[in-house]
Amino acid sequence: MSKDQPARCIMHLDMDAFYASVEQADDPTLKGQPVIVGGTTRGVVSAASYEARRYGVRSAMPMVTARRLCPQAVVLPVRMDRYLELSEKVMAILRDISPLVEQTSIDEAFVDLSGTARLFGLPAELAPDVKRQILAQTSLTCSIGVAPNKFLAKMASERNKPDGLYILEERRVRSFLRPLPVVRIPGIGPKTEEVLKKYNVYKVEDVFRYPPEFWESHLGRQGALLYERALGIDPSPVVPDSEPKSFGAEDTLPRDTRDLRVLTMWLLSQAERLGRELRLSNWFAGKVTLKLKFADFTQRTKTVSLSEPTQATQTIFEAARHQLQEFPLALDVRLIGIAVSFLCRNPSQPTLFPDPDHRRRELLDRALDAIREKFGQPSVQRAGLVATAAGRRPR
Repeated sequence: MSKDQPARCIMHLDMDAFYASVEQADDPTLKGQPVIVGGTTRGVVSAASYEARRYGVRSAMPMVTARRLCPQAVVLPVRMDRYLELSEKVMAILRDISPLVEQTSIDEAFVDLSGTARLFGLPAELAPDVKRQILAQTSLTCSIGVAPNKFLAKMASERNKPDGLYILEERRVRSFLRPLPVVRIPGIGPKTEEVLKKYNVYKVEDVFRYPPEFWESHLGRQGALLYERALGIDPSPVVPDSEPKSFGAEDTLPRDTRDLRVLTMWLLSQAERLGRELRLSNWFAGKVTLKLKFADFTQRTKTVSLSEPTQATQTIFEAARHQLQEFPLALDVRLIGIAVSFLCRNPSQPTLFPDPDHRRRELLDRALDAIREKFGQPSVQRAGLVATAAGRRPR
């Protein structure tokens, strides 16, 4: 970049194969091995290490397909509490640089660096330092892109993955974009791609064969955005503290079943994960939704409002279990899940005579969190999470 930082400077950070990389960092014997993180054999892939990706394994792929492509892979369950813990460490590093941090997922964020040069140096100095801090505190690598806007910063972060760094200067934006496949522009799905092919538009530079009015008449507002992105234009701001609307946990079962004991065990496992996630991120939930997908792939949900917002695992579990008991299970269940919503930062006002049962649950959750923080997730389990006739304990 030039000696002076440009008026607008956006950094996009993307952790490399986050879930799988966490597993490799926590267990050094997995380094260099193909690792797949996900559900049961009938679930989907949540993350794949770069070693597994070489065999064609990708996120959201059915697990049975992933195992066929890479039978030697080490398959591990999702450990959301651990991923959230490390994610927060990464985000804390970014917030030390700028108050304008927009976390878009557990492993991605935009940072507005405009005006930070005097404090932290130019991006060419700051970005490598951020990568070093993250590696030192988490043992994980990330890829960073720096550019004049969010759209370009995200594309720049993808340039040299994994463990990459790419700084895109304003004067090089056109030459950077023009040779790229047009499908790299965010928002272009299969249907839009088919329209573009009709006009022989395969690369970004092909967009300029037609004026912006042409694209707007054929694709509406999306056409206007297409032309703007081809020019490298994106005025959207970095919006800090984007608040989640809900948290969810669901599992595709090893075998279809309507056994209430087995289904209840899965609900307890999911309530554990959600309670831990709420406590780590300091949210309280006012609603609990049960989700069931049956053997014929039909889906049902049922939501209940709680008497007061909660972070308590047991409260979430009991609300979901009560809804399960009210469901007529005419068919076997294929997938079961819980979502918590109506989130708030503070529970209801303290009462003169607080509920002692609620207090006990709160103390139990804190004790379990502390034990798992020190000794790991499997170190202590609730009595309900035991092996059943299903032959498999939820993780």
